[in-house]
Amino acid sequence: MVDKDIIQRKLSFIDLKLQNLETLKLIEREDFLASFQAVDAAKYNLQVCIEALIDVSNHVVARERWGIPSTSAEAVKLIIQHGVLGKDKELSLVQMVKFRNRIVHLYQEVDNSEIYRILQENLDDIKGFIQAVISKFF
Repeated sequence: MVDKDIIQRKLSFIDLKLQNLETLKLIEREDFLASFQAVDAAKYNLQVCIEALIDVSNHVVARERWGIPSTSAEAVKLIIQHGVLGKDKELSLVQMVKFRNRIVHLYQEVDNSEIYRILQENLDDIKGFIQAVISKFF
């Protein structure tokens, strides 16, 4: 059984970082791309949001005894396979995990325009993850 306190703390952290990202989302594209502070803040907040999402996934998989994922993407796939999230979310969540890996390990290859696009188009995927976990376990 999942530890609801751990899950709640992680989800609250994600929600707080999403609020930061929503603020950054309001910046016009040209101004965003011209500001290393905005770009760096967005990268950091995206990175830790996704990291916390991975932590929640790993916690759920371990506590529910759904297997031992060999990668973070596999942990996300396992919670989808067990109905925490819909199958339609798999591609976007796996892409998030891969993006997090690029920020951490291939940081020099991350295009700032991609960061801006993610802010504009993909924050709802993270919100959907939060809602799905809450619906399933609370």
